[in-house]
Amino acid sequence: MPLAKPKSSLARRRLVKTLMPLKIVFLGTPDLSVPFLEALTNEPDFEVTAVLTQPDRPVGRKHELTASPVKQLALTKSIPVFQPEKLKDLSPSVFQSLSPADIFVVVAYGLMIPQKVLDTPRLGCINVHPSLLPKYRGPSPIQSAIANGDAETGISIMLLNKGMDTGPVLAQEKLLLDADETQVTLTEKIKTAGPKLLVDTLKKYSAGEIKPVAQDDSLATVTKLLTREDGKIDWSEPAEKIHQKIRAYFPWPGSWTEIEHNGETLRVKILKTALKDGHLEILEVQPEGSSAMNYDSFVRGYKKII
Repeated sequence: MPLAKPKSSLARRRLVKTLMPLKIVFLGTPDLSVPFLEALTNEPDFEVTAVLTQPDRPVGRKHELTASPVKQLALTKSIPVFQPEKLKDLSPSVFQSLSPADIFVVVAYGLMIPQKVLDTPRLGCINVHPSLLPKYRGPSPIQSAIANGDAETGISIMLLNKGMDTGPVLAQEKLLLDADETQVTLTEKIKTAGPKLLVDTLKKYSAGEIKPVAQDDSLATVTKLLTREDGKIDWSEPAEKIHQKIRAYFPWPGSWTEIEHNGETLRVKILKTALKDGHLEILEVQPEGSSAMNYDSFVRGYKKII
C-alpha cells in the first residue's frame, strides 16, 4: 500500500528527511577506531561522506610512511580521506566539503578539534570515550582503569564541547574487568561492544529519542598523556600495584626496569607477571636489544631482577 502524501509542506519535509540517510563525517586514527567505522558503513540508514584521520606516520625500524588503520579501511570503501596536521588548518574547500554532514563521529582521532569544526554539523559532534564518564576523562582511560585495579569500566557516547571529555552523555555501557585484564584485552572488549552502542545511540539521538545528560563535574577524574617514562617500575610499590600497572601498560608505554650487566646499564622490559600469595612473580621479560624470553632463561644469562 503506497504511503499517503503528507498534507502540509512541513510534514513533507519531515518525511523526506526521515527517509534520507544520516550523513556522517568520521574522525579516527588507530586500530581501535576501525570497527566503529566499519559498523557505520554497514548501516543502510547511514552514509559516511568523509573520513578525517592523522597524516601517514613513519613506522618500524625502516621508518616507512604508513597510513593509519582508519585510512586503510576508508580507502577500501572509496570514502574520501582528509589528513590535516591540525584541524584549524583545514582549507576552505575541504571545510566546505564536510559542511553538508548531519553529524561528526569521533573515535580516538588524536588531534584537537576546534570550536569551528564542532559547530559545523547540525547535530553536533559525537565522541566515543572508553570509560564511564565523568570518571577517567582524558587520553589514557583504558590504562587507568586497569592500573587502578577497577572492577568495571565502560563506554560513553557523548557530545563534544570545548572542554576535555566534559560534554553531555547520550549513552553508556558497563564492562567488567577480568582479574588478568590487560590493555590489549580491554581494548578488544571495547571494539566488540562499542560499535553497536554507537549505532543504536546515533539512530535514537538523530530521531530525537535521547536527551543529553550533563556530567557531574564534582565526580570527574582526569587521566594524563602517558610517556615511556611512566612505564619505569617503582619496586617500592606494593606487588599488586606493580602487577596492575604491568598489565595496564602493555604494549604502551610498556613496563621496564634497569639492571647492571657487564659494567653497563641495561634496560629490561617486564612483559608478564603473576601474583602468588601477595608476592610478584616475573614470568616474561625482554632485555634491551634481545627477544622476549621467560624469566628463568633471563636469570641464567643475566641476573635476578627481584
